[in-house]
Amino acid sequence: MNKQNLIPSRRSFVKGSVISAAGLMLPSFWHVRGTFAEALQLTPRQTKGPFYPDHLPLDTDNDLIIVNDDITPAVGEITHLTGKLLDANGNPLRNAVVEIWQVDGNGVYLHTADRHSQRDANFQGFGRFLTGSKGEYYFRTVKPVPYPGRTPHIHFKVKQRGEREFTTQCYIKGHPQNDRDGIYRGIRDPKARESVTIDFKPIKDSKTGELAARFDIVLGVTPSAS
Repeated sequence: MNKQNLIPSRRSFVKGSVISAAGLMLPSFWHVRGTFAEALQLTPRQTKGPFYPDHLPLDTDNDLIIVNDDITPAVGEITHLTGKLLDANGNPLRNAVVEIWQVDGNGVYLHTADRHSQRDANFQGFGRFLTGSKGEYYFRTVKPVPYPGRTPHIHFKVKQRGEREFTTQCYIKGHPQNDRDGIYRGIRDPKARESVTIDFKPIKDSKTGELAARFDIVLGVTPSAS
């Protein structure tokens, strides 16, 4: 794995900085949560599914709506997706690789077997971020849309040195297709189901209708002493 692809590009870092400076993400994204008195709800492990990219794009940074240095953005509702990677006691898990992949605005994955519609060539479809000292991650992507037979969702994979890979998915709170989705309904514990169901909220004063979403991932592991 190319180490350079595990960290956000300068282009993406600048965008994230602008968002924070504008006060759009700063209050929740950079807040230090500390150690909790009680264990947090563990994020349920979910299937990777059949459409993890079978050919990774040359651009695998955390900005999915711009491919390389192209000026044409992807189609869809731009979403600033943030969160933290934590252990069950609320301690941050730093230097872990968080990957996401999802359908584009046409409902198509970055996979050669997904041919049910025309893929948006301006959507990266996959991205990576190396968590920071507070376990934080950031992606700029589009709000997920339905895929045939599935409610809208975003896939996540977490890679930590010496640990088994962890995969899960997050869902849109209140989406009418959630209750008809077999994988979503397969999460029997209501609290566990709630933990992967997130809001996509309009960003105040955004002239282009951008959204903000937050998904904290809680793993049942203890951070390394190193």
